Amino acid sequence: MRKWLLLSAAIAVEVAATLSLRASQDGSAWLVVVVIGYTGAFALMAAVLRAGMPVGVAYGIWGAVGTAVTASLGAVLFGDPFTWPIVIGIALIIAGVLLVEFGSHTKSST
Repeated sequence: MRKWLLLSAAIAVEVAATLSLRASQDGSAWLVVVVIGYTGAFALMAAVLRAGMPVGVAYGIWGAVGTAVTASLGAVLFGDPFTWPIVIGIALIIAGVLLVEFGSHTKSST
């Protein structure tokens, strides 16, 4: 359970940093949040890996969920495009991550 909480925190911090990067176009003060956010996200991801989550699974989920949330919030907060091709692309990313997750579970030998 701990690794999933850490991964959720890493995703939230990375999304905040990425949205702050977009906001920095209107004011450079946001760059402080960007640097702190990305530093925190990588520190949290290191903790996720130390907690035992496989790197392919952790990075895939981080990337897929981060992409979906960032695209959605970018559309809401900044008026960025959110078209059907973007939705389909996000769905394909999530499907790929699910395949990596399911493939990471090994059969136990009896």
